[in-house]
Amino acid sequence: MSEAPHPKRSLIDRWSSVSLARRVMIAAAIWGFVVLIGGALALSALYRAQTLSLIEDDLGQTLVTLSRELTREDAFLADGRVTDTDRNFFSNDARFQTQYSGHYWAVVGLTPEMEVAGDFRSRSLWDEAVPVTPELIERAVVLPGVTQYANYPGPLDQVSRVAAMAVIVENRDTPLVLVAAADRTPNDEAATGFRNMLLGTMIALFGGVFAAMMIAVRYSLNPLHKLEADVAKVRGGETVKLAGDYPAEVRPLTEELNKLIEHNREVVERARTHVGNLAHALKTPLAVLRNEAKGGSQLDDVVRRQAEAMQTNVEHYLKRARMAARAEAIGARTDVRPVLDGLARMLNRLFDARGIDVTVAGAQSAVFRGEQQDFEEMAGNLMENACKWAASEVLVSVSDSPQELVITVEDDGPGLTPEQRAGAMKRGVRLDETTPGTGLGLSIVTELAELHKGSLELGDAALGGLKATLRFPRP
Repeated sequence: MSEAPHPKRSLIDRWSSVSLARRVMIAAAIWGFVVLIGGALALSALYRAQTLSLIEDDLGQTLVTLSRELTREDAFLADGRVTDTDRNFFSNDARFQTQYSGHYWAVVGLTPEMEVAGDFRSRSLWDEAVPVTPELIERAVVLPGVTQYANYPGPLDQVSRVAAMAVIVENRDTPLVLVAAADRTPNDEAATGFRNMLLGTMIALFGGVFAAMMIAVRYSLNPLHKLEADVAKVRGGETVKLAGDYPAEVRPLTEELNKLIEHNREVVERARTHVGNLAHALKTPLAVLRNEAKGGSQLDDVVRRQAEAMQTNVEHYLKRARMAARAEAIGARTDVRPVLDGLARMLNRLFDARGIDVTVAGAQSAVFRGEQQDFEEMAGNLMENACKWAASEVLVSVSDSPQELVITVEDDGPGLTPEQRAGAMKRGVRLDETTPGTGLGLSIVTELAELHKGSLELGDAALGGLKATLRFPRP
């Protein structure tokens, strides 16, 4: 039966796993980008609108001057025609005297159908069409005296801003339309340059602020990194509790962690006490049963054998309970080489008659993250087992790295086949009944290694016999 596919993680789930520093930086980057870049665009738009307003103010003044000229007493004939269309207004303003200077004016006459009937204009406009559209004329005529604005493609590909205002003249059937235009290209280029400069400045400012914020965030999170390192020291047995100066925001957490560490020690100690009490409570009844079953009857034999089996099981499970309690203890730490060197000296004396030489080599500073009693139990079982089967030599090697601690025990004995290795790991199995032992050694080592997140492996030794390898990954 196939497993159902895991549902995709939602955006909220993915965001909840992001580090605090990354959350702050992402939020700061988004907010800073919106504020700075949005502010730059808003300021550039405001600057462009301001420059356009200045152009329109100037155009409005031009229309006011034109309307003032047209209100003179001799400006119109009795039938409403302009007296002298050859007059050139603004004769003292060079902008309107230079051909295609970018500043223009015109007075446009209309037919009854509101089409352009004729005009007189500034010399700067020369022979170009008056920069006004029918739509602009229509808007101006609908609201006489009100200035209307629009854009228009002027001479020499200029983009002109045009102002138009209709004026009512006595004795004329149609109004006159006053037109003023100015090239807005320089203003648009200035606004674009201002926008680019402002964007560049804001981006540089954003980069500086973002870098400063990254430094500030990293500095602010240093207490958490220190807390992580201190917790690792407690777990590794280098210290017994968290100590040091922490910020006010982190101090309550350290206090609660210290309480938790102390509570863990109390729980482990209580577990050890309960296991010891249970062991003592069971020893006496079992001893009584064995003493009472010394007769030769079948019942005595059954009681004796069952009591021995119960004694074996009780010892095994009580020992395992004690091992589990020790393995869960926080801060346990054992130096590897002193333990191995002590075991080697003891075994060399014990097996001196057989000529067995036990040597230890490898890292001097290796540390086992657990109780010394547990490490002695594992290493002692493996080294004693190797001495029982070795012909003359047992080699114990220690390898320590940031990833794992490795202890190997090799002998030059007969070794084991792959099938025998698998059987030897089972509880109570003895491959040679002539050799003293209960058959619990390797199973106890395996259980202890697993309780400490490690493993036991059996293989072929370079010396020719069996190689037992203990591996303990670093947390």
